[in-house]
Amino acid sequence: MPTFSSGRPPHTRHFSYAVALCLVVSLLFIVGCAPEPKGPALTLAPLPWARDALEPIISARTLSLHYGKHHAGYVIKANALIEKSRFKRKSVEKILSATRGKNKYEALYNNTAQAWNHAFFWGSLTPKGGARPAGPLAEAINREFNGWKGFRSAFIETALSHFGSGWVWLVKDKKTLRIITTSDADTPIAQGLTPLFTIDLWEHAYYLDYHNKRKVYVEGVFDGLAHWKKAEQRYRP
Repeated sequence: MPTFSSGRPPHTRHFSYAVALCLVVSLLFIVGCAPEPKGPALTLAPLPWARDALEPIISARTLSLHYGKHHAGYVIKANALIEKSRFKRKSVEKILSATRGKNKYEALYNNTAQAWNHAFFWGSLTPKGGARPAGPLAEAINREFNGWKGFRSAFIETALSHFGSGWVWLVKDKKTLRIITTSDADTPIAQGLTPLFTIDLWEHAYYLDYHNKRKVYVEGVFDGLAHWKKAEQRYRP
């Protein structure tokens, strides 16, 4: 049978293979020893609008306390706890998934989740609220909640039936839309769900403006501040 040759002596080919192998090993070593990214896991991003932009539904006074004290406090505490944990330099989503429900990491989970939830909440609000969703999200809402009126009623009822502090969410669960609440700091991002929209149900979110009138607050945010364009962007059929 005929034989084929690369045209190079065997010892040359062996030398080339050895050089290539050394290059691959060196590259793997460099990648493995690359310095970890520096900086905190969480940051307190600026609000996407002025602090008085949501008035009269949410006052500048409430936002100064809510964002400037509560949200900022969660970010500071979470970063301090993450820095001392084995989750240092992990993504926030991975940290939440790995620590949810584990007593050892309760404080780390609660502060990290609250920081994440608040950042998501600010992104769910707009001074130009009032419009309804459009496109695939609107179609899904109409299909699964029997129209906008049914969806609004279900969302507000779910928020008002929640006992104590927490959050009310519109989430995507695989291919289905669901309205859920989470207690205290819990977050759907750690449960394999895709959050689309939320309203904060902690008293610090509304007590200065509405005292114990949660219904007035929830309806005001839903009807006047909901950023449905952002929810549309988060939704993937």
